[in-house]
Amino acid sequence: MEGKAGMVGLGLRRDIAEEILDNRILTPDFLEFAPENWMGMGGAWNRVMKRAVDSYPITCHGLSLSLGSPEELDWDFIGELKSFLDINQVSIYSEHLSYTKSKNAHLYDLLPIPFRQDAIDHVVDRIKRVQDKLERPLAIENVSYYTPVAAEMSEIEFVSEIVDRADCSLLLDVNNVYVNAFNHNYDAKEFIGKLPLERVAYIHMAGHEQVEPDLIIDTHGQPIIDPVYELFEWTIQKMDPVPVLLERDYNFEDLEQIQGELTQIKSILKRHWEVNHASA
Repeated sequence: MEGKAGMVGLGLRRDIAEEILDNRILTPDFLEFAPENWMGMGGAWNRVMKRAVDSYPITCHGLSLSLGSPEELDWDFIGELKSFLDINQVSIYSEHLSYTKSKNAHLYDLLPIPFRQDAIDHVVDRIKRVQDKLERPLAIENVSYYTPVAAEMSEIEFVSEIVDRADCSLLLDVNNVYVNAFNHNYDAKEFIGKLPLERVAYIHMAGHEQVEPDLIIDTHGQPIIDPVYELFEWTIQKMDPVPVLLERDYNFEDLEQIQGELTQIKSILKRHWEVNHASA
């Protein structure tokens, strides 16, 4: 999305697709697809997708590349994905820094990769090969996790080395940082400050749910809370303008509330990016 920095987008979910495309209440600047949910789709939903592609800039956020899996990458899927991205002129493709398959069985969850050097070597090699096949950079997302697995280094060391060695981009999920910082008792601002922010292709914002006094879960179904907005505002002052995506996967009953979040994110961006960069 060259030249579209500072835009605020929304994920295209079938529950709200017609509402978005008719611009009744929700007015995002761009849309994000999970490509697995739309690839090969025919009939009415294919027509909805084509309306979206014709009406908005598009990013894609993958669910099943499974960068951390030990088995070989699914090259048939990656070939189909490349065609989908090319045909729909997708500007940014991102994936989770996680694994979602084991022995080719889809686990339908984003499981953490061990923070280890051998895991870095494995993931870096896979990202490089995926980028070569797709002929575009991959943006990897920092994921929420609820227990570290055989960690031999910090998360920030793990993420930073992968981005540097794979020469890929970063999808910075601010809510995921907040969730992990709360659950694992570290400083969210210190974590973000150590990331290679010059590599950020775009940002995700979302809501979460506190289920225990010492545990919050990344859900994408609740409104964004004020501390996440505060962390977001602090973060954007440390980096150049990029697009920002509001993730909402369910709880679509109050569309005015969702539009209010889009408006609030854009207001924060304008306070810091448009004014500061204009004066510069």
